[in-house]
Amino acid sequence: MRVGVVTFPGSLDDRDAARAVRIAGAESVALWHADPSLHEVDAVVLPGGFSYGDYLRCGAIARFAPVMESVIAAANDGLPVLGICNGFQVLCESHLLPGALIRNDHRKFVCKEQLLRVDNAATAWTTEYREGQEIVIPLKNGEGGYVADEHTLDELEAEGRVVVRYLNGNPNGSQRDIAGICNAAGNVVGLMPHPEHAVEALTGPGTDGLGFFLSLVGVLA
Repeated sequence: MRVGVVTFPGSLDDRDAARAVRIAGAESVALWHADPSLHEVDAVVLPGGFSYGDYLRCGAIARFAPVMESVIAAANDGLPVLGICNGFQVLCESHLLPGALIRNDHRKFVCKEQLLRVDNAATAWTTEYREGQEIVIPLKNGEGGYVADEHTLDELEAEGRVVVRYLNGNPNGSQRDIAGICNAAGNVVGLMPHPEHAVEALTGPGTDGLGFFLSLVGVLA
């Protein structure tokens, strides 16, 4: 199975995401922002970083990259897509996910090992987890506060579309402690923490992030 990892100008976690894909047992395929072709991949990862320098808003320019036209169309047809940190921002700007990510409420960049609870273990990217399972994933962002109107937040809660939630303190002011969400079909997931930085015991806080990539492999198998 082939998993595409997009590189935008300013991406800095694309190689980490590609490595996580390989560790999970899939083939990583590099996708360039200016190339509209997805090269017949079976899933796509939008990595963390500062696409296009975070000008205008985080992810606002990346949303119009040629590759995103193809990603949006394929995601609407069921292609699994994972957006991590800046990738989550791109998914919201692309309207594949609702809401927006804004400046952290304390106005400071945060970098820490973050405790999370998995609230939805039925998406294409979370089947390796149990509902209610607590995991530790690195978090690093300056614009990680998830916001949406009350109707949208209520809808996400009612439909079980909150995928992961912050525990032991909210690091960025996200409404309802939301760390990640999915679309109604469950094939598109966005989260601010970085699972690709927790795939090997030698580095990071452990291997709790590997489940996101193993889940995909299991779904595609």
